[in-house]
Amino acid sequence: MAGNRAPDDGADDRAPDDRVPYDRYVHAGTLHRLQQTNTGDPGEMSFLVISQIMELYFKLVDFELRTAQRALRDDEVWTSLAPLRRAALHLEGLNASWQGLRWMSPADFNRFRADLGDASGMQSAMYRQLEFRLGLKTASLIRPHRVDPEQHQALRRTLAEPSVWDDAIAVLARRGYDIPAALLERDHAVEHEPDTAVETAWADVLADDGPGNHLRLLADALTEVAEQFAEWRYRHLSAVRRAMGAKSGTGGTNGVGWLERSMNRVVFPELWSARTHV
Repeated sequence: MAGNRAPDDGADDRAPDDRVPYDRYVHAGTLHRLQQTNTGDPGEMSFLVISQIMELYFKLVDFELRTAQRALRDDEVWTSLAPLRRAALHLEGLNASWQGLRWMSPADFNRFRADLGDASGMQSAMYRQLEFRLGLKTASLIRPHRVDPEQHQALRRTLAEPSVWDDAIAVLARRGYDIPAALLERDHAVEHEPDTAVETAWADVLADDGPGNHLRLLADALTEVAEQFAEWRYRHLSAVRRAMGAKSGTGGTNGVGWLERSMNRVVFPELWSARTHV
């Protein structure tokens, strides 16, 4: 009988399909079943869990950027600031994730690297979504995702849509800045090329330090996002150098060389060059 059981004996008479409310909301049990390592090396668990954490951060940052874009398209600059600031903070958390892999030397990585097969972090669809959202667009990079039609279609949509930077530039045009129509109506699947008119507009925005200048606050929020994303790319490069030197990447890229070239593509370029003219 239930009355004869000690209150804290750990027994659970709930229905088998019932769950603790926390698990029902967070799905922690599901999350903890997703770590399926390929080897018996204990270091692989760190590598896998941290990779999964990063995937969740990619999704979270992308979610915030999409929220900010909706506000910018409605010309609600003030409303866009909160999700942009959250995105920057989430990127800080993402960057901190690399700390959990600082133990990994080339010998450590080699103990399980072969069992990764052709898998590579550069094949992450959610990371690619994030790059496209920030304006770093390369159509050829969606080809590996053709094996998953849903994933491939989602990437094609994001590739063709305006980026956060495109939406910010459109706000400038609506606020009276002289932005060429050709720039606003261009093919958004092609990466944005820096434009002097955009640079001039942002220089004017940054020069106005009045308390009511929401566009300057937008510039500040975008700057923080760009800085944190640049930090992510630098930490990625550092982690690869630490773990494998200049070896080819597991997915067939040339590893360090690929990452070094990617760092040369600047997020929100005129936001940086405009500062020279303030």
